[in-house]
Amino acid sequence: MKKILLFLFVFPFFVLAQDDLLDELESGVEQDETVTATFKGLKIVNFESTKLVNKGNLFFVVAHRFGSVKNGIDDFFGLDQAVTQLKFIYGISDGLNVGIARSSFQKTYGGHVKYRLFRQKKNGFPFTIVGYNLLTINTGLEKDQLPKLEFSNRLSYVSQVLIARKFGKKLSLELAPSYLHENFVRFDDQDNSQFIVGMGGRYKLTKRFSLNLDYGVHLNRSSGSTFKNPLSIGFDIETGGHVFQVHFTNAQPMFENGFLGQASGDWGDGDFFFGFNLSRVFDL
Repeated sequence: MKKILLFLFVFPFFVLAQDDLLDELESGVEQDETVTATFKGLKIVNFESTKLVNKGNLFFVVAHRFGSVKNGIDDFFGLDQAVTQLKFIYGISDGLNVGIARSSFQKTYGGHVKYRLFRQKKNGFPFTIVGYNLLTINTGLEKDQLPKLEFSNRLSYVSQVLIARKFGKKLSLELAPSYLHENFVRFDDQDNSQFIVGMGGRYKLTKRFSLNLDYGVHLNRSSGSTFKNPLSIGFDIETGGHVFQVHFTNAQPMFENGFLGQASGDWGDGDFFFGFNLSRVFDL
């Protein structure tokens, strides 16, 4: 009887001590409140998203744009005027990527660096912020047509700050202030330094299917320019860990200097381009 009474007396203190120990252990575990999967693709449509390639991974991306659908069956809805871009992107770390690419549009080569500055936290910092810098070389410019052409005239530079936020499980939005410098411009009153405000978003329709949209507002375009603001709509289709992107856009070039400054299509006239992005991941 004495043993029973002793047990009943000691047991509450044992339970309390166990609860205190569990609380102490749990307080020492740092909860990861990082918001993930803001975007599933490396691009929204044309604009870069805040997604980066993981450390040690190599992405091989094939991007394709058909010609304008405006001419209909004459060139099979753009098939005869298609351009392609091949790109390799390597994850030096989870927050730092480098990439090289070649596009058949103006025979352009490019190299970029993409780096994460801040990550959105569930109960902390409200945005994911990523920097992006691109250098391109336009090898399509002909010396015969431009006798004073120098190598520096072939160069263009793009710098962007990508600011994104994920709202719940379905909606993600991004703001992309962009700076474009072209050493060679096509209109006399076009500034070499150009400023564009990009914006875009992703809305998840189903588990593996999302609607994407992005748009860029050019702030100091030449008054005589025939180019338009880039407007694009697309869909992400997730297939076994990969994302297949299909889209419609009024900009055929795929490098940032191209679609930011040289979007030639007019949605109002049915002048737009169909395209897609395919990617393959290699774990190095």
